[in-house]
Amino acid sequence: MTRTLIFGGARSGKSAYAEQLATATKKPVIYLATAEAGDAEMQARIVHHRERRPAHWRTVECTLDLASAVAELSTADNLIVLDCLTLWLSNCLFSDATEYPDIGPLIAPLQYARERDAFLLALDCLPGDIVMVSNEVGMGIVPQGALSRWFADESGWLNQAVAARCDKVILVAAGLPLHLKGG
Repeated sequence: MTRTLIFGGARSGKSAYAEQLATATKKPVIYLATAEAGDAEMQARIVHHRERRPAHWRTVECTLDLASAVAELSTADNLIVLDCLTLWLSNCLFSDATEYPDIGPLIAPLQYARERDAFLLALDCLPGDIVMVSNEVGMGIVPQGALSRWFADESGWLNQAVAARCDKVILVAAGLPLHLKGG
């Protein structure tokens, strides 16, 4: 079983690289998609990703319970492409948000912590290969708002926890992979 994390900035080529790695294995691929089409722009991104993937890949959409999804779908004979951890994080943090006029959304961080911990535990026990895609949001300036800083912090901590469990960690910039861990 090989666990791989591919991360980079927006439109860096990380998803395309993950798909190349998956194709090269010759294994059956399950594409685990975490995006929600909340607006026309995100719908266009989803369509672009769908059109690029081989038609014989199975696509499963999972916006929240990632631990159950990877545990159920992983076998010793297949490969899961999980795209993307950052969108899943956003789904978890803001799925039960209640909007308050003065402070914005009130988020349930304990629920996210339970989801994250369950996912990390499931990741440790998978029988099959997994390639995970995530955004690197911590290489720019520190966000101005508290909510944006919190999201950047949680994203960084999630990427660190996942990377610690992975055999391979690859940073993609301008379509070029830089292997940080493993070969």
